[in-house]
Amino acid sequence: MRIVSLLPSATEICFALGAGDGVLGVTFECDYPSEARQRRIVSTTSLPEGLTPAQIDTAVRERVAAGEDLYKLDRDALRELNPDLVITQDLCAVCAIDLDDVEEALSYLGCQAEVVTTDPHDLDEVFTSIELIGEAIGHPAGDLVEELRKRLAKVRIQGSTRVMLLEWTDPPFAPGHWVPEMVEYAGGANVLGTTGLRSVRTTWPAIEAARPEVIVSAPCGFDLDGASALTQDLLDQGSLPSAVPVWAVDANGCFARPGPRLVDGVEALAGLLHDGPVDPSVARRLR
Repeated sequence: MRIVSLLPSATEICFALGAGDGVLGVTFECDYPSEARQRRIVSTTSLPEGLTPAQIDTAVRERVAAGEDLYKLDRDALRELNPDLVITQDLCAVCAIDLDDVEEALSYLGCQAEVVTTDPHDLDEVFTSIELIGEAIGHPAGDLVEELRKRLAKVRIQGSTRVMLLEWTDPPFAPGHWVPEMVEYAGGANVLGTTGLRSVRTTWPAIEAARPEVIVSAPCGFDLDGASALTQDLLDQGSLPSAVPVWAVDANGCFARPGPRLVDGVEALAGLLHDGPVDPSVARRLR
């Protein structure tokens, strides 16, 4: 089967299920596993490089308001790859190319590829989407999902540590979708943001008023080093509540992308909240 994945999480899922050889086209963000970098890039961002978080936020809001695309689809690449299956999403216009744009391009090219979309809002739906992709590519995902659920059940902790998880740093955003649920599985009480809903813009005074006992910085689109740098900027500026432990995490790998490594993120949260082991490739304490 010839597969084009327009989602980093879908690319990861295909490889995890043993279908990596069939993945021929990916997005510019598909970086896991490393073999994904060897595939042809068919989707890129329309935003310029080198923007600060505040500049990215402004650019995204302006382009969305104007009805402009945030991603570019390489139609020539799509034509040449001639996929049997295209995996995309209908969850967030900021996260990946819009479903309508994909279907329009396929129609224009006369491509008869099947289109599979994912739209998970919580962890159960993430696991369902993994199974959906497995069925579509002919590699059943039952064993993988069962193992992920077992790991979640093993790590689940009852706790009340107040956690502020930042999904963006400038302006600050409280988490949504599956992320608050991850905090709860790890034995924390998520102070702002709601499972199943979108992330929401907040303010530093609101974060201070929420009385967090731990701050976890997981800016969407950034790996551990990138998140650490942005979080250190917040510390240097005095934006974060004082005398509160601050951690940066690999947002791309283990929090923002609805794939198997979300469980790695839960395990890291459980460790940092309860003085347990923390994978240094996933989380780093800054204060």
